[in-house]
Amino acid sequence: MGEVTGVLGLDADGVVEVLTTATRAPSVHNTQPWRFRLGPDRIELHPDPTRRLPATDPDGREVRLACGAALFNLRLALQARGIRPLVSLLPDSAVAEVRVGGRYPADEETRALLAAVPLRRSNRKPFHDAPVPAAHRLALVRAAERERSWLHVMTDREQRSRLRQLVARAHRAQSGDPGVRAELDAWTGGRPADGGVPVASAGIRPATRDDWALRDFRGREREPGKDHESDPLVVVLCSFHDGPLGGVQAGQALQGVLLTATASGLSASFLSQPVEVRPVRDELRRALGGAVVPQAVLRIGFGSPVPATPRRAVPDLLMEPAVR
Repeated sequence: MGEVTGVLGLDADGVVEVLTTATRAPSVHNTQPWRFRLGPDRIELHPDPTRRLPATDPDGREVRLACGAALFNLRLALQARGIRPLVSLLPDSAVAEVRVGGRYPADEETRALLAAVPLRRSNRKPFHDAPVPAAHRLALVRAAERERSWLHVMTDREQRSRLRQLVARAHRAQSGDPGVRAELDAWTGGRPADGGVPVASAGIRPATRDDWALRDFRGREREPGKDHESDPLVVVLCSFHDGPLGGVQAGQALQGVLLTATASGLSASFLSQPVEVRPVRDELRRALGGAVVPQAVLRIGFGSPVPATPRRAVPDLLMEPAVR
């Protein structure tokens, strides 16, 4: 457990508030694989190797995506306090370091996204059978573009069918992997007190009649007629280059898309299997033309409320100051 100190012109309470906002980001099975180090002139964001799932995420791609999402929240929280964040993405041990790049008041868009941070949830419940308006779709695409990423909206019938097959193929591969099954079991059902997916956030148990292969987060048994929506909006978030920095960049875009969806009254959850199984991810990349790298697959629609998932306390996330 580290000591919270004032940095970047913020007092200790301000730092706690900013880092609390950063932690309200999505991560695979709500593992929250991030840590922070405070310096006199910076906040460093680091991956937490103890929170990586080696079977589900063998190359650390999900960790980088989650850290990128936390970085986006950190940027928003600083901007809301009039601080222009100067971000350096780092290819080695740390993910990024953030310094003060100037000061200016937050604009309306930043305030709207920041207000959406505590409201954003991974909503695994069935959505309403209502189409997502074209204006909302365009806003999601633009949110990804602002973070130098690409959001591919799956409207083509053949592409959707192909993606559905890839999701099912990856799902079968992971279901047959004892390590993946053990990690899912360890992080569902409310076992970790400071993370994981509790029953109230797990949605309903999957069924063979579902159109899309969904993970079993040990949710509630479904009632008659409470099936998943027949035609959700499905999108693929892509980066323009592969590797660690591409994953962190995509994570920032992912959070921008999710917060834009939340601010528009939309819900979202992940279809993560096809990007976690390397051969399937490569095939998905080819299906998208080969020029972009698929980083996340999202199911988006109008949903009913779900509770927040537990978060780690900020002092538990702080690393010891670096020796210089």
